[in-house]
Amino acid sequence: MPFVAIEHPKCVKCTKSVYAAEERIAGGYKWHKMCFKCELCGKFLDSTNCAEHDKELYCKNCHGRKYGPKGYGFGGGAGCLSTDNGEHLSNVL
Repeated sequence: MPFVAIEHPKCVKCTKSVYAAEERIAGGYKWHKMCFKCELCGKFLDSTNCAEHDKELYCKNCHGRKYGPKGYGFGGGAGCLSTDNGEHLSNVL
């Protein structure tokens, strides 16, 4: 009987094998503990503050800033509208 290596799931970010002791799960994908951080600010995440979008992880703040509605929500009320179009987040059409 030939030896068959066990196939472990791969981390979405670094594509290396993820073992049970170090795995984090978000959006149906498995990640290493050190790869489980926000793409924009680099903050380490946990299950309460992570948001997955197109196989990329973001903290709730950065996800809302990049993919949320534009034009309001940055000031504190209807009188504080933002003209930020997201150029620094590379999501301009």
